[in-house]
Amino acid sequence: MSLDPATVRRIARLARIGIDESDLQSLQGEMNGILGWIEQLHEVNVDGVAPMVGTEHAILRMRDDIVTDGNIRDAVLSNATDTVGPYYTVPKVVE
Repeated sequence: MSLDPATVRRIARLARIGIDESDLQSLQGEMNGILGWIEQLHEVNVDGVAPMVGTEHAILRMRDDIVTDGNIRDAVLSNATDTVGPYYTVPKVVE
């Protein structure tokens, strides 16, 4: 598979990557090289090769779900412009 310049432009636009027209040819070559490596992987014979252990077989380490505030409430509130007790105060935006 080979990418044409229009496809490279479209991929860059979808990825929100701004590219110059001067960089288009080099980017096209790099992307075609990556696709070439993927095509080489399809040529590997994997018959009889057991799959490696993936995440579906791994047991996740669990931790207790404990809510903490870090015990630094006063330090966090010291950054506020205005507070009332342990709460931030903000201007009223809805009548």
